[in-house]
Amino acid sequence: MSFNNFLNKLKTKANDLKTEALKYKNKDFLNASMAGSALIAMADGNISSEEKQKMIKFIESHDALSIFTTSEVIKAFQDFVSQIEFDKDIGEAKAYQALGKMKSNAEASRLLIRMIIAIAASDGNFDDTEKKVAIKIAKELAINPSEFELE
Repeated sequence: MSFNNFLNKLKTKANDLKTEALKYKNKDFLNASMAGSALIAMADGNISSEEKQKMIKFIESHDALSIFTTSEVIKAFQDFVSQIEFDKDIGEAKAYQALGKMKSNAEASRLLIRMIIAIAASDGNFDDTEKKVAIKIAKELAINPSEFELE
């Protein structure tokens, strides 16, 4: 093995390690994003393809989350949806718990609110039921809902 090959392998391993470290660091944000997405998408009783597509586009375009594969994102989303469908109270409690981990990060919390509003509005209708969920999420994140014209 030449020195250049050794150096290239070393760089590749360092990049892989960095990606894994970033995933670990951003796992709470991914879970909070998917929890909020599941709550808002299920608010009106129907998860539209527009809502799913908006969520995926948000994840792909966000630097902190673009390190996750689409299948990882979908699995996290489906896990929250499944928990809510299986037992609404416990599933929602777990989703709000995941969201609560972002409470101390005002910037991330505001980004989450913007994301869930965009997801809710993606099907062309941001109804009162979705608005109530958005308000509850904002309060869970210690964000004033009126900041986003929700109240």
